[in-house]
Amino acid sequence: MRDDAIVYLMYHEIEVEGRSLCQSEPGYVRYIVREPDFREQITWLQSAGMGGVSVSDALSNKTPEGVVITFDDGCETDLIVAAPILSAANFGATFYITVGYLGQPGYLIPRQVRELSDAGFEIGCHSMTHPYLSDLADQELSREIAEAKTRLEEMIGRPVHHFSCPGGRWSPKVSAVARRAGYRSITTSRIAVNHRTSDPFRLARIAVMRGTTFGAFQDLCRGQGLWQRQVRNFLQSSSHRLLGNALYDRLRGLMLERKA
Repeated sequence: MRDDAIVYLMYHEIEVEGRSLCQSEPGYVRYIVREPDFREQITWLQSAGMGGVSVSDALSNKTPEGVVITFDDGCETDLIVAAPILSAANFGATFYITVGYLGQPGYLIPRQVRELSDAGFEIGCHSMTHPYLSDLADQELSREIAEAKTRLEEMIGRPVHHFSCPGGRWSPKVSAVARRAGYRSITTSRIAVNHRTSDPFRLARIAVMRGTTFGAFQDLCRGQGLWQRQVRNFLQSSSHRLLGNALYDRLRGLMLERKA
């Protein structure tokens, strides 16, 4: 990879033995990493000299080292599982919070979001209610992007500079609304390695999934072997545009249920 290249990793909930997941649908569970696997991944990054950093740290460093670690949704395991493991490794991370999920079973409550921020981790925004932003009108976009930012800033007493798109559904309109709201970056689900010249309002991010093997994880962190994921991502994006988000999700859900 180029010297200025850096991989942004995307996590969701961490599965803990004996603890119920926030959701049970196959489409959700496939994004859930087990605690022993997450611990092994962070231990390897540390031993390989590849530190974990937040989005702000990566964007402010012209020659970043390691990987960017991000979490979506705001599950309680962000605080009780991921944060202690990351702190022990002296790693930073950005936790993107869905404001409307707070207080629901398995998710953080506002006090815990503040606790996560006070522990030195960066808080980002993952919208108000987790809709596909590409489906929304201007007024709805403002609520999901701008109002959610204000709510989080009041919650933690600090600025919120970064936004991640639910489902990776990015559009130029989303970028424009986020800029006006005062964000400094947007992360998507586009699969690629970011560089110093990358558009900060359309950053690529790679999901670490339940089925990601340890060897595949090592390759991802090095920016290797991404072409297969990029092909799948292209086909999925084409399907979204052709079928629409609602129909695509119904068909994908049926396929995942048959595999389960």
